[in-house]
Amino acid sequence: MKQINNIIRSVFSIVLTTTLASCNDYLDQSPLSLVTPEKYLTEESQLAAYANGLYPTVLPSHSGGYGSFGEDRNTDNMASKTYDNKYVPGQWKVEQNDANNWNFSVIYSCNYFLGNVLPKWKSGEITGNKEYINHYIGEIYFLRAHEYFKRMQLFGDYPIIRDVLPDQMEPLVEASKRAPHTEVARFIISDLDSAIVLMANNPDKNKNRISKEVALLFKSRVALYEGTWLKYFKNTAFVPNGPGWPGKEKEYNASYTFQSGDIDAEIDYFLSIAMESAKLVADNVQLVSNNGILQQSVTDPINPYVEMFSDVDMSGYSEVLLWRQYNKGLGVTHNVPVDAQHGNYGIGLTRGMVDGFLMNNGLPVYVSGSGYAGDETIFDVRKDRDDRLTLFLKEPGQKNILYESSEGDFAIPIEPYPEILKPSAEGTYSTGYSLRKGGSFDQAQCVNGGGFTGSITFRGVEAYLNYIEACYEKTGSIDNTASAYWKAIRRRANVNEDYNLTIAATNMAEEAKNDWGAYSAGSLIDATLYNIRRERRCELMAEALRFMDLKRWRAMDQMMTTPYHIEGFKLWGTMQDWYKDKNGTNQLIYGRDLANANVSSPELSKYLRPYEINSKSLAIDGYKWTMAHYLYPIAMQHFMISAGGGDVSNSPIYQNPGWPMVANQGATDIK
Repeated sequence: MKQINNIIRSVFSIVLTTTLASCNDYLDQSPLSLVTPEKYLTEESQLAAYANGLYPTVLPSHSGGYGSFGEDRNTDNMASKTYDNKYVPGQWKVEQNDANNWNFSVIYSCNYFLGNVLPKWKSGEITGNKEYINHYIGEIYFLRAHEYFKRMQLFGDYPIIRDVLPDQMEPLVEASKRAPHTEVARFIISDLDSAIVLMANNPDKNKNRISKEVALLFKSRVALYEGTWLKYFKNTAFVPNGPGWPGKEKEYNASYTFQSGDIDAEIDYFLSIAMESAKLVADNVQLVSNNGILQQSVTDPINPYVEMFSDVDMSGYSEVLLWRQYNKGLGVTHNVPVDAQHGNYGIGLTRGMVDGFLMNNGLPVYVSGSGYAGDETIFDVRKDRDDRLTLFLKEPGQKNILYESSEGDFAIPIEPYPEILKPSAEGTYSTGYSLRKGGSFDQAQCVNGGGFTGSITFRGVEAYLNYIEACYEKTGSIDNTASAYWKAIRRRANVNEDYNLTIAATNMAEEAKNDWGAYSAGSLIDATLYNIRRERRCELMAEALRFMDLKRWRAMDQMMTTPYHIEGFKLWGTMQDWYKDKNGTNQLIYGRDLANANVSSPELSKYLRPYEINSKSLAIDGYKWTMAHYLYPIAMQHFMISAGGGDVSNSPIYQNPGWPMVANQGATDIK
């Protein structure tokens, strides 16, 4: 935190040179070279520019590779080419230095803005349209809340800093005290309430700016996260006042009490907020229609549900509440359309994800008489399934390009057999299953690094899902509102609306084989809650929310005793014939002790296991879990700085449960 005094310089560098558009004209402004801190943040356009400078830093959007669609990798939904250390106990270690996670730069930027703007705003010193001024102030409250939620997910308890701090050791050390995460969650919700009061419903007809609806949706996400976290981690060191909670060791947290009185009342408080906020959004969001057609000819009707994830202009989709626009002319581009045609850049769907989708008739695939055609081929896998699988799971022979262009030499017009044998991620299908979510049928988008399709930041269907889950978690039943939302989601997916039929047919022992969400705290959940989680899993597939959900459900405990094997498609069956050369020689090499092995052995499983190909993989025996891994460790530099260079135990900061106060060591078991 001692380095925080340098941040203000970078903030002004960002804001004063930004070229991002806002809702305002930039006429009659002082030349940038004449702008000083004293004159800055005194007019509407400057407030807009400041917020604009934070948007790409704070809000998720496409980056390298498969962009936001690849963020669910390293869960039970999607797998990359290489295993993740957090599933190999002992390999994830406390760092000496960490500039990325325990980070206050964005929080500082927001506090600087609010500290300077709020006094001027209250005294009427800011010139411009009052509605816009209010809105931009609301955006900063939202952005601070969003940043705090990132940190709360990583660390749980976190320092709450509302003001700009002087460059002095004593106040900086004092400010580094960690607030219990229930208080952090309440602080986030308070910021969101301020944003909701100040922001407009439709500040930008293109939906490129945060709105009141977005803040309400995010509020429901935060509240659902905290309510379910408290519920499933109750009586552990991961909640305030739980046995072994490290915050109790510090005097400033020793007498902490929940604002609601006790943890059960606190759970109810957050779940109530989740329901209320989600309903305010869901009741005003119409789901985008799905005609069930995957366009394979220019004469086929375009499917709005498919196009919503890959359109250049997403402003016309009722369900999209906020999206990021890219611009080829300005060089603001990404590579998602290319990688959607090249195996998702080595990030594939798992067998567990694919098997989780229902049949159109609402029955799970393992039920006798469901009509499941099996998984001998990808065609069979897709047959008569939930449209969210049939539309987005790619199959060899499908057309990837319908609109030809002189540009786009990285296009693959016809989907090939999955390339599973390359050692690198580029152009590789890590599991044999590949998605077209985010892919474009327009060849002009397939310039390497030159795609300019939009990126969805918030989608209204999440409000439907948040309400359904919060309702059941709070009341133990599905009310009429939740029922209507659930049926609407299933109807759009072309799945039998009768969710009770699905619940009655659900065998939790079968579901547990391929879905971590079948568990909480190491025990199987009931079939109704499971199917609520299944709906969320299928609807939000590849939308960067899976690991957040798995954490708050405490859905990995079972892997502390029983390893989980990440699997892909059924390689050792009909599809193995795809991997013969022109002479008919099989190119598949297997044997865990072979240095040149390129696939997992059929003796292990008929399904491709990307992390069990050879003995070099530390995940050769499957994914395992350590309780401490639900939270990130705090790097040693922060203890050392806040302890004044002396004994780190004198730091006001405490380490997360199970993590040592020593660099380069892994977590210990938590009993």
